[in-house]
Amino acid sequence: METEKRDAHDAERGHKSVDGIDVAHDETFISDAKHAAAAEQQMTLLKAIKLYPKAISWSVLLSSTLIMEGYDLALLGSLYASPVFNQKFGTYSAEKDKWAVSAAWQSGLSNGARAGEIFGLILAGWVSDRYGYKMTTIASLVLMIMFVFVLFFAPNIQVLVVGEVLCGIPWGAFQSVTPAYASEVAPVVLRPYLTTFINMCWVIGQFFAAAVNKGSVGRSDDWAYKIPFGVQWVWPVPILVGLFFAPESPWWHVRHGNREAAKASLLRLTSRNDPSFNVDETISMIEHTNELEKRIKDGLTYRDCFKGVDLRRTEIVVGIWLVQTLGGQNLMGYFAYFLTQAGMEASNSFSLSMAQYALGMVGTAGSWFLMSRVGRRTIHFSGLCCQLLILIVVGSLSFSKTNGSVWTIGAMLIVFTFVYDFTVGPVTYSLISELSSTRLKAKTIVLARAGYNASNIFVNVMTNYQLSSTAWNWGAKTAYFWAGTCLLSTIWVFFRLPEPKGRTYAELDLLFEQKIPARKFAETRIDPFSHHLGHELEKVSEKNLGKDIE
Repeated sequence: METEKRDAHDAERGHKSVDGIDVAHDETFISDAKHAAAAEQQMTLLKAIKLYPKAISWSVLLSSTLIMEGYDLALLGSLYASPVFNQKFGTYSAEKDKWAVSAAWQSGLSNGARAGEIFGLILAGWVSDRYGYKMTTIASLVLMIMFVFVLFFAPNIQVLVVGEVLCGIPWGAFQSVTPAYASEVAPVVLRPYLTTFINMCWVIGQFFAAAVNKGSVGRSDDWAYKIPFGVQWVWPVPILVGLFFAPESPWWHVRHGNREAAKASLLRLTSRNDPSFNVDETISMIEHTNELEKRIKDGLTYRDCFKGVDLRRTEIVVGIWLVQTLGGQNLMGYFAYFLTQAGMEASNSFSLSMAQYALGMVGTAGSWFLMSRVGRRTIHFSGLCCQLLILIVVGSLSFSKTNGSVWTIGAMLIVFTFVYDFTVGPVTYSLISELSSTRLKAKTIVLARAGYNASNIFVNVMTNYQLSSTAWNWGAKTAYFWAGTCLLSTIWVFFRLPEPKGRTYAELDLLFEQKIPARKFAETRIDPFSHHLGHELEKVSEKNLGKDIE
């Protein structure tokens, strides 16, 4: 407790010392930190896997909590294509001669979960800073197990909405904790793989939702929708058991002034068979980055995310996640429903959904290969451009009323899923983890994800009304609307998104402090270990940059 008070006191006073060491001028401390940073940047992927096998395992376990959110995200959209679900929770339309959940209640269900997630995100931002990522995730898993009962036994659509709101609370916590933990337990070379694995977990969850719906859509009793809801009990228990043995992030311990706990945590994350690894040097690097950020700005509150240099970082991280909702990706979650509204049979739409998400997993795995060779900014921008073209094609196909055009629309949306999961989807998690400061990471991610969920409320309302047969009934023409928002997103990314590839957190801190333009990040060299911070910037060519940071 004393160390936590000391850390907070130092932050307020602008002190730059750790255990009596002046980190701005102590030669030994700076030398250790610089050596650890150089070793991290020079580390190959194979060596990182050998040195950090436990960190990879714990990060994968924690990230797998998002399988549940990905599952539910696709589940609701798929259930709207289920006749039994519509008969249980919808109303009969004499004009259409079928049962359907109205667009208003569809929006209530989808947005109920998003509203719960916003509350869970804000709560998790405070809890994770105070009690750590591990305890926050454990508590959220317990809540998840309890709240699924509400969905499973819901007698009417009103209770179902309440269940979605409640389940959204732990889902929101998972969204905040998983990218922060993944980015802090791994070295630079592993960071993009572990953070983008989060997207893989989403896709895995969506694939299971399509598979479960495919298997239960033929049932004529209540189990047609109860089985999909009940499957959500499968994930929390094994993850909960494993997390009891997981180490906390060493960065979290350093922020709380506990060097020994950070060292113990780092040893539990790494292999002890590598004699070249120096745990004390790595802890010095973490402490140096922590103190550097305290020097650049004081404070650890949500308000500090909107002050000084962090205002730009917050804008970028929030913007990256808003792009995820505005680039047309919402049509993936409504894939089966979208196709049934375009005229396809429900069973066939679920089959294509499974193909869509299977290809999405292939795309995410392929993105790992891509990110080792291409910058994050380039991947993200190129992906959005491809999505824009696909959305225009899908909208244009809506004018053809043949059965072949419906199957072509399905094929184009599958290609859209592959492009998204090959580019924008996975790289987003890498970007938001790297571009937020380490001291404000949890709170920045909370604000960004809360913005994402708030925008999702708008997106879900629009999509439900655009596709619902009881509302606007646009069908495939809906793609034109999202092509417009995708174009605006592409323009923003071009001018505002910087390139963090190969950078340590300390380097990124100084690049933002020096207000380097987004398009100049990749060609700027900086020394975070200089005694005169801010005076060692040097512009280098792209040719020289490759030699410097890769």
